[in-house]
Amino acid sequence: MPNLDPRNPTNSPSSESTSDLPATLSREDYRRLSHVRHQLRRFLRFSEDICHAEGLTSLQYQLLLHVKAMRGKDWASVSELAEKLQAKHHGVVALLDRCEKLGLIQRRINQEDRRQVEIHLLPEGEKLLERLAVLHQPELRMLENSFSLPPENSGT
Repeated sequence: MPNLDPRNPTNSPSSESTSDLPATLSREDYRRLSHVRHQLRRFLRFSEDICHAEGLTSLQYQLLLHVKAMRGKDWASVSELAEKLQAKHHGVVALLDRCEKLGLIQRRINQEDRRQVEIHLLPEGEKLLERLAVLHQPELRMLENSFSLPPENSGT
């Protein structure tokens, strides 16, 4: 997890140094931050609710989603999933254990590098992921539209 301390820009997720940041923020700056946080939270709450209705946690859904979304391959490594989920390796392993017990994923040894474990979706995981991903689409479109941030001085 990155250190978000603005006094330490080398650990910040942004390449912008603290010397480039304004000394004070305007009400509009706070309003825009509030808008983004509100829209993100609305989407996450929606996602949590539909995942729960399907018997999954939000993290289990995200894990399935990240495996499916890997570019150029149909599996993910534990370290790739840890990065995508912004979680520690051992936390991802515990999450994989739970998903494996539910019959959603399978671990396989990589044939080229036997030290590496591949995480694959099983048919039940594929079906559940597809059902949930379809349910997310209308809310995702709303979120995309809401991220055209209001101009700094729009007054809305």
